[in-house]
Amino acid sequence: MSSASFPSDLEIARSVTPRPIADVARELGFRDEEVEPYGRTKAKVTIDGIRRLEAQNPRGKYVVVTAISPTPLGEGKSTTTVGLAQGLNRIGHRAAVAIRQPSLGPVFGIKGGAAGGGYSQVIPMEDFNLHLTGDVHAIGAAHNLGAAFIDNHIHHGNALGIDANGVLWPRVVDISDRALREVVVGLGGKENGYPRETQFVITVASEVMAVLALASDLADLRARLGRMVLATRRDGTPVTAEDLKVAGSMAVLLKDALEPNLLQTLEGGPAFVHCGPFGNIAHGNNSIIADRAALATNEIVVTEAGFGADMGAEKFFDIKCRASGIAPDAACVVATVRALKMHGGVGRIVAGKPLDPALLENNPDAVRAGGVNLAKQVENVLEFGIPAVVAINVFPTDTEEEIAAIREVALAAGARDAVVARHFTDGGAGAADLAAAVWDAANSGEAAFRLLYPDDMPLKDKIETIATRMYGADGVDYLPAAAKSIAAYESMGFGHLPVCMAKTQYSLSHDAKLLGRPTGFRVPIREVRLAAGAGFITPLAGDMRTMPGLNSKPGGERIDVDADGNIIGLF
Repeated sequence: MSSASFPSDLEIARSVTPRPIADVARELGFRDEEVEPYGRTKAKVTIDGIRRLEAQNPRGKYVVVTAISPTPLGEGKSTTTVGLAQGLNRIGHRAAVAIRQPSLGPVFGIKGGAAGGGYSQVIPMEDFNLHLTGDVHAIGAAHNLGAAFIDNHIHHGNALGIDANGVLWPRVVDISDRALREVVVGLGGKENGYPRETQFVITVASEVMAVLALASDLADLRARLGRMVLATRRDGTPVTAEDLKVAGSMAVLLKDALEPNLLQTLEGGPAFVHCGPFGNIAHGNNSIIADRAALATNEIVVTEAGFGADMGAEKFFDIKCRASGIAPDAACVVATVRALKMHGGVGRIVAGKPLDPALLENNPDAVRAGGVNLAKQVENVLEFGIPAVVAINVFPTDTEEEIAAIREVALAAGARDAVVARHFTDGGAGAADLAAAVWDAANSGEAAFRLLYPDDMPLKDKIETIATRMYGADGVDYLPAAAKSIAAYESMGFGHLPVCMAKTQYSLSHDAKLLGRPTGFRVPIREVRLAAGAGFITPLAGDMRTMPGLNSKPGGERIDVDADGNIIGLF
C-alpha cells in the first residue's frame, strides 16, 4: 500500500467504533462500583478493585518493550507495544497493554501523539493525546502548589530558615517553552514576594509525576509527597513538603489521579494508560499501579519503557522493578532498517524533513555496521537476566537482505529471536509471529532477573556502573557542583537511592552526534538533583535540559477544530 493511499492515524482511529468501556472493565473482572467512567470510552479503576483482583488471580507474565537508540523520527516503539498486545490477543492469549500518557509538549511540538500508529493504536486517540482524565493537570497543580508554599513561607517570616538561594523546587508547565528555562520571579515590590532566579520544567519531568508513577497506594503517595525535598535551610539541612505543611493538600489534588485509566486498543483489547513519558530526563515508565491492574487481570502484559534500552529499560529494571518488587519475564527490543543504517553512517534523519534517499537504498552492509547499536542494546537487556526478542518493525522500502542482516546481528548478540512485524499496516495479525516469539520467551523459564547494582553501593559507583556497563563509557567526570551535591545527599542519608540518569536519547553516550556503539568517551556530570519522594537521584549528563523548546514549525500549527467540533491535524 502506498503512503499516498494509506489513511492517517486519526482517520484509522475514527474508523473504529469503540466498545463501551464498561464492557471492557467487566471482562477484566472489575465490578461496576470499581469503575469510574469518564464518558463511554474511558474510565478509571479503583485501587480497591485492583487489590481484590490481585488477591484472587495469578499474576500474568510481564514484558517490557524497549528499543535501539532512536532517531528523531522514532522507531515505532509505542506502536509495537500496542501491536504486540493485539497480536497476543489474536493468537489466543488474554493480553493487555500498559502504556504511558504523553505530554502535551511533544503533541504540539514535532513528535506528535503517542497512542501508537496505523492499525496498532489506543483509542480514543484524541483523548489519549490531549487531556484524557486530567491526570497531568493534577500533577502540575500539585507541583505548583508546593512552589507557591515555599515563596509564601519565606514572605511570611521564614520560620524554617529557608536559604533564599537554596530553593530547589521549580515551577512546571506541560508545554514546551524555552523562554521559561531560566526566569526571575518576585518582581514588582514587597507584596509580590522576593526576587530570585528559578526555572520551569515540563510537567512530566516533575518529581510529582515520578511519585505518582511509583506509589503503591494512597498512603504511599502521601508519604512520598511528604518526603520530597523542596529547599534547604541556611545550615544545609533539607526542607520537605511535610515541613512546609503542603504535602496533604498535594495528596488531595492527586487522589483521583492515582487511579489508572482504562482505555482500549483498536481491536478492543484492554489498555491501561497512566503516567510516565520523557525517559531521557525522567524515569520514562508508566505507573506501577497500572501494571499491577493489568497483571491481575490478564495472562500477559506488555508495557513500554522510554527510548533505548540504555535509558528507559535500565530505569524500568533499576527503578521501577526495584520499587514494585515485580520481576519481568521477557523484553522486546524494537529496531528498524532505516535507523540502523543511520547508526551505520548512511543518510541523515531530520524530524519534519523528507527522508534522506540514501536510507531507502538497499544497503545490508550499512545495516550490519549500525547493528552494533542493536547488539549493545540487546546486551543491555541481557545484563538484567531477561530474555530478549527483537522486533523488526518493517517499512515497505526494506529489503529481504537488510531484514536478514538485522536478524543476523540480533542473534549473534544473544537475542532469543528476531521477528518481522507488520502491525502498523496489519494490526494484531501483523504481529502474530512476534507475539508467539514473545510468549515463548516469557514462558521459557529463562528469566533470572537481577538489578544492575545494590542499594548500598555509593552513589558515584552507581553512576559509573550505569555509564560503563550500559553506555560503554570509559568512566565519569564530575563537575565540582555535581560532586558536592553527591556528597551532600549521602550525608543526608540518601546514598541508598537508585540513579535516574538524564542524558540524550539519541546516542549510547552523552553526545547525540556519537552514533552506533561509541567507545573511548567519558560521561560528564554537570549537576545532580535529588528526588527524595520518588526515591532516586538524577545526574544530568552533558547539556540535558528539563524544559524542551518548540521547533521552527511545531505540530500545533496543523492542529485545529472544524465547524462540527472534530479535531483535525492530530498525528
